This record gives sequence, structure tokens and C-alpha cells, in this order.
Amino acid sequence: MAITVIALILGVLLGAFILIPQLGKSAHTNKVQSNANNAKASKSYSKTEVSLHNKRTDCWIIIKDKVYDVTSYVEEHPGGDAILAHAGDDSTEGFYGPQHATRVFDMIDDFYIGDL
Repeated sequence: MAITVIALILGVLLGAFILIPQLGKSAHTNKVQSNANNAKASKSYSKTEVSLHNKRTDCWIIIKDKVYDVTSYVEEHPGGDAILAHAGDDSTEGFYGPQHATRVFDMIDDFYIGDL
């Protein structure tokens, strides 16, 4: 009987040690993601401000009134310097052109810095 009680108590304690840290981590992760999304969405840029970022070493583009800093991607762009054709300007039409694979639609979010 005493062994059963001790085993039960140990089981409860072990379960608590495993579950409690995971619950706290989950809540913290959601809070961090929420704060990151709010920080990204809160920044707003003017078209004039975006137009200043029109070089290979400082390249921002606009796609559907969202601003993206693609500077780190310029050298990797499979289309070469085509990405620079609209640097500092609206690239919506070129971005949605037939030359882009569907994976670019997933990738572009990594470069989002704010809204127009």
C-alpha cells in the first residue's frame, strides 16, 4: 500500500515537472510572436522614403502597398539584376509575373518591414 502511494506521488510530481515548463513556454512563444507581428505591422513608410532605397546595397521594394527590404536577397535573385529595375519603387506587377515560381510568395514575408 505504501509503495502504491509513493509511486502515485512520484508520478504526479514527474508529470508536473514535465507539463508545467511546456505550458509556460507555449504562452511565452505566443506572446513573442504576437509582439513581433505587432512591431512589423506598426511601421509605415512614405513612397518618398522608399524611393531612397534604390541601390544594390540598399534595396527596398513595394508590393501591394507593403514595403520589403530585399537588400540581402539581391545577389541571390535568380533573375539577376531584374530585381533592381524597380528598386525603391512599386514592384507589384513584376513580382506577380509568370517568371516567378510559387515559392516566392512564401519567401517574401521574410523581407517585410512595414506598410506604405
